[in-house]
Amino acid sequence: MADFLLELFSEDIPARMQARACDDLKKLITDGIMDRGLTYSAAAAFATPRRLCLSLTGLPDVTPDTREERKGPRTDAPEKALEGFLRSTGLTKDQLEARDDKKGQVWFAVIKKKGAPAADVLSEVIEHAIRNFPWPRSMRWGTGDLRWVRPLQSIMAVLIHEANENEIVPVSVGDLTSGAQTFGHRFMAPDAITPADFDDYIAKLAAAKVVLDPADRRDRIWADATNMAFAQGMEVVDDKGLLAEVAGLVEWPVVLMGDIEDQFLGLPPEVLQTSMKEHQKFFSVKNPANGRIEKFITVANTETPDNGATILAGNQRVLAARLADGLFFWENDLRVAKGEGGLAVMAKPLENVTFHNKLGTQAERIARIAALAREIAPLVGADPEKAERAAKIAKADLSSEMVYEFPELQGIMGKYYAEAAGEDANVAEACETHYSPLGPSDDVPTEPVAVAVSLAEKVDILTGFWAIDEKPTGSKDPFALRRAALGVIRTVLFHQNHMKLHEVVIENYRAWLSRLEKMHALCFKSTTGSIGTYPMSLQTKEPAEEDAFWWVKLAILHGGDPLDTNSSEIFDYSLFAKYQGTEELADDLLAFFADRLKVHLRGEGVRHDVIDACFQLGGQDDLVLVVSRVKSLQSFVETEDGKNLLAGYKRATNILAAEEKKDGVEYTLDPNVKFASLPEETALFVGLDHAEHAIAPALEAEDFASAMSAMAALRAPIDAFFEKVTVNDDNDVVRRNRLCLLNRVKKVMEQVAIFSAIEG
Repeated sequence: MADFLLELFSEDIPARMQARACDDLKKLITDGIMDRGLTYSAAAAFATPRRLCLSLTGLPDVTPDTREERKGPRTDAPEKALEGFLRSTGLTKDQLEARDDKKGQVWFAVIKKKGAPAADVLSEVIEHAIRNFPWPRSMRWGTGDLRWVRPLQSIMAVLIHEANENEIVPVSVGDLTSGAQTFGHRFMAPDAITPADFDDYIAKLAAAKVVLDPADRRDRIWADATNMAFAQGMEVVDDKGLLAEVAGLVEWPVVLMGDIEDQFLGLPPEVLQTSMKEHQKFFSVKNPANGRIEKFITVANTETPDNGATILAGNQRVLAARLADGLFFWENDLRVAKGEGGLAVMAKPLENVTFHNKLGTQAERIARIAALAREIAPLVGADPEKAERAAKIAKADLSSEMVYEFPELQGIMGKYYAEAAGEDANVAEACETHYSPLGPSDDVPTEPVAVAVSLAEKVDILTGFWAIDEKPTGSKDPFALRRAALGVIRTVLFHQNHMKLHEVVIENYRAWLSRLEKMHALCFKSTTGSIGTYPMSLQTKEPAEEDAFWWVKLAILHGGDPLDTNSSEIFDYSLFAKYQGTEELADDLLAFFADRLKVHLRGEGVRHDVIDACFQLGGQDDLVLVVSRVKSLQSFVETEDGKNLLAGYKRATNILAAEEKKDGVEYTLDPNVKFASLPEETALFVGLDHAEHAIAPALEAEDFASAMSAMAALRAPIDAFFEKVTVNDDNDVVRRNRLCLLNRVKKVMEQVAIFSAIEG
């Protein structure tokens, strides 16, 4: 048995690509050798900025011998068929065997292959892997044709046999040939290293100032950083993403802590943290006594005689320049927020910012969100005035200098500016949290005003994109509409807010219709030549970008009649007509919410078909009630009574559907008990009366458990009916009455759910 050590040594590999590269290298090599019959017992891959490494253990010295039997044509087949078979096997005719088969004698080829040395297999696989490595981006250098993420400098490929006899696996790629050497740290130990095995490789790299394992580098950085901060009464702000990135930038991490100049300590901590992370890859160090970011941690890749003093001094100068920009933005934005008009003035430029070329400007969108937030506020326990005010200023920070520089601070800066402008605390909170939740692990807004604005914002974006028919398709969702719908679901369920989503969607949609009607009226008016009152930009050849409905301006420009179908190139009136289907849009959007609800409840073990059974009732737009009904229904159908009752329901509906199709009529009239001739038939009438009288008030009281219990009482009379009663009686009156009785079974049970949607 043998072990194998591979290292691909290059210029610095981007940190974001290293983890994926480890996985790709391991998969390419292990899959390649397994396909060729070479097995192994364990594999591990590692990366540093300058090297990819793979270790394999438990390889046999040679692959097993193989024997393959391949059936060919009949012995009396045409010569050309035989020639083709011989070409595919690589044998001659005298090497074939004639064997008896059920259709006569057939040629068989027995192909025997001797096992190949492990080194030969590895050589072939490694060369293929290097030439076909799936880097996200790669480059060529010099005159060769090899592509790699950065210039590849050497290949170490060593097969280590049990007797510690190392064998270089021959690999030739471009100008490079494999060897048994690697190199240490670029500056502190650049000399060649010749390891004896994998353990010796790790040890010699460590002596040469290289930590091979990324996890070890992360642990060392975090331990040194936290200890250094603790010694000065500080805390390092946790950032696992930054930690992983920094560990991919250094081979020998040297942790240093520096100071932030006093003039920058008044900046919001998020500004300091974002600026240091994005521009310098620094960790923020917080003073737990006051919550301020007062120091930073940087990780160098080398040890210096002055213990990093020169490195720190240079980093502090660069950081001061970066933070000076942040301070400038902060002070300018504060002057606007505290000035006359406050955040309304800050938001003014949004009138000229297009949200989407068919959905209008950001300012128009904000106006819709504000109106909708006011409507939603009472439903979530919020003050309508505060909700409307919060919605009007929540996106003002989008036009601030700070958010222009750091888009990831949107919302966070909005809160600071709202507080500086003297806005109500709940309004300021809504400015920050109305974007939430941004993902499955993000918290939902908790303050009622923020909840109202958050729901309004997400409903508006969903309604808008549904209106222009830009729905998610397959895996494509460029506008994150699935996330918006899931955000609505999570927020409503978390707070148990009872609201009619159908009405909320229609309320928001009216704003779209109102705007379209105004645009249509202006467009129609323009055909009379009254264009003088319209902005001059509409009279240019290029429509103004800030107006979403560009086709309207083209109509104005060219004098086209939007009601004239021949001028469809000027004004897409068919799209306007489509927008009139308010109810249809709301229903379609609710179906989308149902799909997202299935995803959300899947983790709780809720069945998708049970959700469908409830949504198909229609009018199920109160998500809190829907989830309560769904969970009660699932609990019921999983009981023995529920399973049997479901079977009875399906039997009743199947018989009813078959007879209605055969007779060409619907048996929807009320059945009459006076035509019941058997006691089991009468018992079903009584049972349905009791169930109907119990289910309706239970549903009205939102007591779904009682409704299910009342329905469970139908099991016995339905079972008895199907056991003793023949539905298709010879007497036509009795037959029709019994079919109408089955329809009543269906109607009573479908007060609770559409059971035909339930599988099984």
